[in-house]
Amino acid sequence: MVMKLQQLRYLLAIVDSGLNITAAAERLHTSQPGVSKQLKLLEEELGLQIFVRKGKSLAGVTPAGLDVLDRARRAMQEIQGIKRLGRTLYEEAEGSLAIATTHTQARYVLPPVIQSFRQRYPDVALDLHQGTSEQIASMAEQRQIDFAIASGSRQLFPDLVLLPCYHWERSVIVPRAHPLAQLDHTLTLADLAEHPIVSYVFSFSGESSLKKAFAAQGLNPKIVFTARDADIIKTYVRMGLGVGIVASMAADCEDDLTVIDGRGLFPRSLTWIGFRRDAALRRYMVDFIELFAPHLTRDCIERAAALPDQASVDALLKDVELPVRGSCDVAIESA
Repeated sequence: MVMKLQQLRYLLAIVDSGLNITAAAERLHTSQPGVSKQLKLLEEELGLQIFVRKGKSLAGVTPAGLDVLDRARRAMQEIQGIKRLGRTLYEEAEGSLAIATTHTQARYVLPPVIQSFRQRYPDVALDLHQGTSEQIASMAEQRQIDFAIASGSRQLFPDLVLLPCYHWERSVIVPRAHPLAQLDHTLTLADLAEHPIVSYVFSFSGESSLKKAFAAQGLNPKIVFTARDADIIKTYVRMGLGVGIVASMAADCEDDLTVIDGRGLFPRSLTWIGFRRDAALRRYMVDFIELFAPHLTRDCIERAAALPDQASVDALLKDVELPVRGSCDVAIESA
């Protein structure tokens, strides 16, 4: 049996109530039998009597009991001190925040979030790292970062609490004069497969959702160039190397490029934000998450952080409605 803080609270409440168990129970908003039971369990575990009994009533405190009471009161004072320390740390408005994410998130999604965050917390130093999912996972494993922001690849982050932020689609980008920009019908995968394609490295490696989408229709796209940076993909699209497929939020409407809605062609992707399960979240960290994903309220974040595993987190958030990020031509909508 393990001594519980609850038993120490009950013990002190009995003393502070003049050794009246009924009054102690009322003070604790619990039942008298429950208090009596916990006192009995505590004395059995300690192997000594804390109180002198007269019938069913408590008549005094034994010498050994006095020592127990003194230590119990000091222990509870320490507990309160720890709670105050935790609250003080939580409320701090200065410190540091290290984030690792992909180029797309850093370039196209995070700037307004970071701007708002800096205005709210000017004394918090921000450290933004960019990398692949594998590189982000390595930084998280080595405890070099506070937050990881990525899409997919959840299996690389078994020790993080992963919170869903938004869905996103893919867009097709071509020069204004390209044949796909002149189509008189909705773009299809068959249309895309007739042209060389420029896209992300991860999009056509292994079991990617894009590769599966083409294969499901018996199509074999010609991939001529891959990169991890949407801006590089745009550069090569402008050069005429091929048709670009990028995350919709990276498909800026620029004078020399046409953005074609890719919704329905490929599966939606999910972007999440993650932090270590044992992380001590500061208020400014919680506020950053809220700025990045407003549907993740403070209460929601704190409840998720207290859960033992990702399956429990997923169950908690399964009914949360996520926004969908589109390109400049496709407004953000509800999922």
